Amino acid sequence: MNSVFNHLIRPTTILKRLLISGMALSLLTLSAQAATVSVSNYPMFLLSEAVTEGAPSANRILQAGDVGHHGSVSPSDMKAIKDSKFVVWFGPVLENSLTGSLKNAPNAIAMFEFDAFNRYPLRDVKGEAIEGTLDPHIWLDPENAKAITRALAVIHSHANPEYTSTYQANVKKFAERMDKAVADVQKGTQENRPYWAYHDAYQYIEKAAHIKLAGSLSPDHHISPKASQLLWLNKNRPVKQMCMVNQGTVSKGLLAKLQPVNTTIQVEDMSNNSKDFISSWQTMAQQINKCVAQ
Repeated sequence: MNSVFNHLIRPTTILKRLLISGMALSLLTLSAQAATVSVSNYPMFLLSEAVTEGAPSANRILQAGDVGHHGSVSPSDMKAIKDSKFVVWFGPVLENSLTGSLKNAPNAIAMFEFDAFNRYPLRDVKGEAIEGTLDPHIWLDPENAKAITRALAVIHSHANPEYTSTYQANVKKFAERMDKAVADVQKGTQENRPYWAYHDAYQYIEKAAHIKLAGSLSPDHHISPKASQLLWLNKNRPVKQMCMVNQGTVSKGLLAKLQPVNTTIQVEDMSNNSKDFISSWQTMAQQINKCVAQ
């Protein structure tokens, strides 16, 4: 298991954090009842479900459709966090609503602290990188998804060592399925096909889906686009018929200003597609590809 930690994490490893927090003794104690592991949001839950197949599931804190950008934590969520052996989240950059409860919690583990993932900066509405920032939607990168399952397997194994072999087998199966899904999505598609997004949340799926952002309408899907940005998109459209990927339904009046344009709705936490991570990821990629190809 130590080799997994060394592969995934900086010298300040999860194990050192647990020792420092005084939880080492509990890691060595087997229990007849499975210890509770909680995870933050829906994509983390889907990845955890892939790891724990055949073993007890993790508890999910946030509801489907809520990645943690906004809102607050309920009293029941607070209790679940306190009662869990470990709580796994991405980190404050994504889940602002959980920061107050988890940033300094001794049982919390933030994935963004791992030195194990492909990372990209946020981009402005013209698709230019914003220096010193992090685009937090890391789970949409297939290699990141595989790395997250490996990290989750380590965490679940510390909480419930009796299922370690199950977790390890599930991680191997997940990697094989993920690689096949990527290969299936890429069949017959050309690379770097342009698309628009209402809000730039799909950067991590671009390489695998063979697409490239040509601009977005707004820096946040809750903010209406400026007239100047609509003008810029129309003046700089790389192909006549564009695809725009949205978090939700876009008004007909807005779409009329961008014609000709196709649209597809893809929720960033993949909660509108399936209860299986790989099926959800593949459906998202295929639907975007269909929109781009029309």
